[in-house]
Amino acid sequence: MSDRQRNIGALSVTPTGLGCMNLSFGYGPADEAESATLLLDALDSGINFLDTAFMYGAGHNETLIGKVLSTHRHRFVLATKCGLAPAGIKGDPATIRTQCETSLQRLQTDVIDLFYLHRLDPDVPIEESVGAMAELVKEGKVREIGLSEISTKTLKRAQAVHPIAAVQSEYSLWSRTPEHGLLAACAQTNTCFVPFSPLGRGFLAGTAQDVGQLANNDLRATIARPRFEPDAFAKNVKLLEPLRDIAAHNNCTMAQLALAWLLTIENETLVPIPGTRNLQHMRDNAAAASVKLEAGTVDSLNVLINESTVTGTRYTADRMAEADSERDVAKV
Repeated sequence: MSDRQRNIGALSVTPTGLGCMNLSFGYGPADEAESATLLLDALDSGINFLDTAFMYGAGHNETLIGKVLSTHRHRFVLATKCGLAPAGIKGDPATIRTQCETSLQRLQTDVIDLFYLHRLDPDVPIEESVGAMAELVKEGKVREIGLSEISTKTLKRAQAVHPIAAVQSEYSLWSRTPEHGLLAACAQTNTCFVPFSPLGRGFLAGTAQDVGQLANNDLRATIARPRFEPDAFAKNVKLLEPLRDIAAHNNCTMAQLALAWLLTIENETLVPIPGTRNLQHMRDNAAAASVKLEAGTVDSLNVLINESTVTGTRYTADRMAEADSERDVAKV
């Protein structure tokens, strides 16, 4: 891992963090002992930014992190999220406060470094949700505030209430929605952009399969299904051979190449949070910051994989309707 840190508000983090969701949720059952080993090894590999949420296993992921890492709390920056639960989206002030309190307990910590609103509640003005989170900052329970899957318009409204340190949305070579205005808006307000699913749910690492080979509770067979449907996947997989060639030319894995692309663009202000259950993959991801891409390589990647060359949307229609960022793309 490179020593060069990146800033999220007043927080200093490593260029690549660790998304912890799949240690509890989204990709079938996980082994808790193996997850504990991976979390500890991530810290030893130089990663100091961990991302979780109440939604990930209905509290299981936060509990896991608290159990395994509470005695190592000084070694990492901790991000978690509120406003989304298995029962749905709820961003009212009372729910935000309650979820903060319970997250603190599960995580076995006195303060959450970065507290995100997981999704915009269409029934609650963003000003009310952010106002409630700002109160938690004043009380010392939260250090910085973030938003997830929001539009440029929503970000600007939120910024008028309290500084937004980070915006988290899906962004990778094959998911380019933030390029329709959100990245520029973050740059204008010095808001760090945190890409989740930076490896395209395993596709860009060359490890994904089509829905016919996935478990029924795998996100790629449910809400993220369109690109993994057999016909769409058969078209998308043709992108991988040239991607593999570019990775070989740069002496790195395909996953490292996809992460290096993110770490190179936008003047080195992005902090991707790839998730994995594989110890070696995590170590490889942590080393992605050392992969330096020439401008010509970045151009080649942009031509190879983009919105025009990928088949299928990133979510099903009903799930995309829930994302504030998706609804506003055409207006940005």
